[in-house]
Amino acid sequence: MRSTKAIHAVERLKKRTANDGFAAVSLPGGLFYLIDRADTQGAKLSPPLPLEEFVVFVDAVSPAKPRKTSKLDLAFEEQIRRSKGHGDA
Repeated sequence: MRSTKAIHAVERLKKRTANDGFAAVSLPGGLFYLIDRADTQGAKLSPPLPLEEFVVFVDAVSPAKPRKTSKLDLAFEEQIRRSKGHGDA
């Protein structure tokens, strides 16, 4: 079950990079490393890492694009900032 989190991290990476060659390799002891099968050598892209560190590493390989913020979102955030500042007075 623990490998599911690692697999989902790699799936997100595949979508962000449009590279279906990325894969997670599981080792005994709950360690994982990232490989790129698109490379003919199957390049190992990370050292063996515990699950949480592996997910952080994979997410850092290609960070997600910043999500678009609408004018309504910005106005709402500004309203929240003003209401918080107003309550402190």
